[in-house]
Amino acid sequence: MELHRIPSSTLRDGTSGTSFSYRADQAGAVDDGETGKERPLGEIIKSANHLSDDQIERVLQHQKERGIRFGEAAIELGVASGNDVLWALSQQFHYPYPANSKSLLSSELVTARDPFSFRSEAFRAIRSQLMMQLFTEETGARSLAVVSPDTGDGKTYFSANLAIAFSQLGGRTLLIDADMRNPRQHEVFCVDNTVGLSGVLSGRTLINVIRPVEELPSLYLLPVGAVPPNPLELVERPAFGLLMRELCSKFDYVVVDTPAYVHGTDAPVIAARCDGVLTMVRAGRSRATALQDLTTALRSVPVRQCGVVMNEY
Repeated sequence: MELHRIPSSTLRDGTSGTSFSYRADQAGAVDDGETGKERPLGEIIKSANHLSDDQIERVLQHQKERGIRFGEAAIELGVASGNDVLWALSQQFHYPYPANSKSLLSSELVTARDPFSFRSEAFRAIRSQLMMQLFTEETGARSLAVVSPDTGDGKTYFSANLAIAFSQLGGRTLLIDADMRNPRQHEVFCVDNTVGLSGVLSGRTLINVIRPVEELPSLYLLPVGAVPPNPLELVERPAFGLLMRELCSKFDYVVVDTPAYVHGTDAPVIAARCDGVLTMVRAGRSRATALQDLTTALRSVPVRQCGVVMNEY
């Protein structure tokens, strides 16, 4: 993988329009979890939106008159939103899609808030390349470090959304915030940051450090916890390598967010404990010399370099 470009976007802008296509007729079905019977889309929407039989009948009549799909008819009549239909479809196809994503998740998490957008498709494309080249049965790889030359390159944004994209495959996915200089993942996912990676590596805590992301059932987060005065020394200790091996044995995919290389050599040291590394740069901002310095440092550690991603191309 040489280079993949994410479509132009503002890092914290998650308000782009949703474009989607679907089969929303009554043939689609999902197991209701109780009787074992499959439920049609209309029944899922009716139950979730507390629609009456009369409203469902109006939707069916409108669907017949207009020659459109059930979900489209429900949206046109105003008894369901596009988000309601997407959520119902996610139940049919076992796809993690938060019912209240607009209010509960950060706008940076575009792959969760707007999973059928152009930007989300870019993350899925990168995920596909990684699945074919790194996370294969032959390599047995489980972990990927995301690095960047400087602050503001979009590394936290990219790591978070890539982790969500992997979790949408259904495998247990762990996002590790190893940026013990300027951690932000706990803010992005709104999880408690009282304890975390720094406490584990310093031997101060070993329990309750991995947080489930409630809206995304296959995704977990290991935050930094207290910001330590000696981040480089902590990741250089054998304990970090042992921890990575332990976590990779328990999760299908592990994505590691790292400090920018401008702060020191933390990123190459962390990458050396991972199966692969992906470099993040930002169009119009990242300097070629800084990227060359980071690439040279990565060549000195035993890790597979998977490529470079250009943000805001």
